[in-house]
Amino acid sequence: MINSRPWTAVYPSGIPANIDPTVYPTILEYLKDTCEKYKKKPAFSFMGKEITYGELDKKSTDFGAYLQSRGLEPGDKVAIMLPNLLQYPIALFGILKAGLIVVNTNPLYTPREMEHQFSDSGAKAILILENFVSKLEQIIQKTSIKVVISTSIGGMLGTVKGSLVNFAIRNVKRMVPKHSMTNLVTFNEALKQGKKFDLNSDFENGPGDVIALQYTGGTTGVSKGAMLTNENLVANMMQIKTFITPYMGGDTSNQVILAPLPLYHIFAFTVNCLACMDLGALSVLVANPKDLKTVVKEFERYTITGMTGVNTLYNALLNFEPFQKTNWSELKFVAAGGTALQKSVAEAWKKMTDQDISEGYGMTEASPVVTSNPHGKTKIGSVGVPVPSTDVQIVDDSGKVLELGETGEIQVKGPQVMKGYYNKPEETAKTITADGWLNTGDIGFIDEEGYLKIVDRKKDMILVSGFNVYPNEIEDVVSLHPKVLEVAAVGMKSEKSGECVKVFVVKKDQSLNEGELIQHCRENLTGYKVPKMVEFREDLPKTNVGKILRRKLKE
Repeated sequence: MINSRPWTAVYPSGIPANIDPTVYPTILEYLKDTCEKYKKKPAFSFMGKEITYGELDKKSTDFGAYLQSRGLEPGDKVAIMLPNLLQYPIALFGILKAGLIVVNTNPLYTPREMEHQFSDSGAKAILILENFVSKLEQIIQKTSIKVVISTSIGGMLGTVKGSLVNFAIRNVKRMVPKHSMTNLVTFNEALKQGKKFDLNSDFENGPGDVIALQYTGGTTGVSKGAMLTNENLVANMMQIKTFITPYMGGDTSNQVILAPLPLYHIFAFTVNCLACMDLGALSVLVANPKDLKTVVKEFERYTITGMTGVNTLYNALLNFEPFQKTNWSELKFVAAGGTALQKSVAEAWKKMTDQDISEGYGMTEASPVVTSNPHGKTKIGSVGVPVPSTDVQIVDDSGKVLELGETGEIQVKGPQVMKGYYNKPEETAKTITADGWLNTGDIGFIDEEGYLKIVDRKKDMILVSGFNVYPNEIEDVVSLHPKVLEVAAVGMKSEKSGECVKVFVVKKDQSLNEGELIQHCRENLTGYKVPKMVEFREDLPKTNVGKILRRKLKE
């Protein structure tokens, strides 16, 4: 077994082998300490509007008191269905202060997906963007939701700016569909009403208590609620901080971190909403990262010192001319996760900005971060080394632990590993072994320096004439072609070989043709890995985080 202790070979000074999550028994203890320490500093901004740590503390208390006044009791679930707005962190910490459990929800969910998540979690209240209330109306009678709080994009931007933003959005055709729900309370009214009540903090709250139901992406099946505890999130927040701090030269006093990924997703939830607060940083929220103009605008508004993103976002920015003229001279920390970072994107980013993208690895069930590339020792093509207090091993199908360089399923053990899946003991037993190892379902190996390399998802593997073919490798090769913008590889049924490789490609240069692409693959891949089918598309289906949905392409 290779665990998380090849420290002397790969770790620069300053990163500890272990963290002590008992420093903060709960997220609320952490929040109290952080908001007091940095109370006058800006914590979050949206479209130039900032709130300080002190304001966040006060407003979240008001929101929590309002929820309690509506009859919600400790342990009840509250869904947040918002893009990145100032309302999000206020609501998140208000929910936790009231002893409630947060259920993060993708705002782009269909009514069917909403019904599944709200019914499965038993949510009793929801904070929802007004744009999506009409979808909620279709399914609310099939759920336990009794309290509905709505808000608008411009709800916290001030009277003039907020009104202008809301007017512009509401006048875009069908942006805010009509609904007939009458028992709504606005977010601002909830804050106003909450001031009239005292927050009751007399409830049980310890390290092992569940504070978030974080639903898996559902990219390989039905979405499940991962039960994340105080200890899980405190530990991962501290683990992440140990890796970020060296990138900042040890000085975290004036960091401005761009948050283009949605906070309801586990990556941004823990990294941008928790770990960056622990740094005392200002997190700059972007509601729609697909609108690259808004991303660039924040680079013009602030001196951005760090950012998180996914492969598709970095690739899009590289090919967006206004970004090429942006000032990134102060960028110190650039992180990638959620899906594989392609070598071509990593190299092009380094060439353009002179900054490495620190690729990491994680999953919802691990709160999420498991490994990351340490400062000064980035290895392109790897997802780095385990974060402190984390063990990683590679096993074969029988559970036998493999040696360095051997490929198998990745298993993880650490304080950030979830308590289990909500109301799914059988699924939990399949995923977490009797001795505490998390079966990730990802295939990879550990190299001679202790760096983890992800080969692919176990369920995405393509079996060609008995040979394992991993989509990530195919996509990496295809993306190296200068005329390719985006690519996804999937396995298709074949009478001759069982399965064969098909690639879906978005062109960067319209002159690209199938023959040219296949020839490129033949020069870089062994015969059975070469795609037998090529389909050109205008775009590829993605999750709201930017992960390409291979399953949807295959279907």
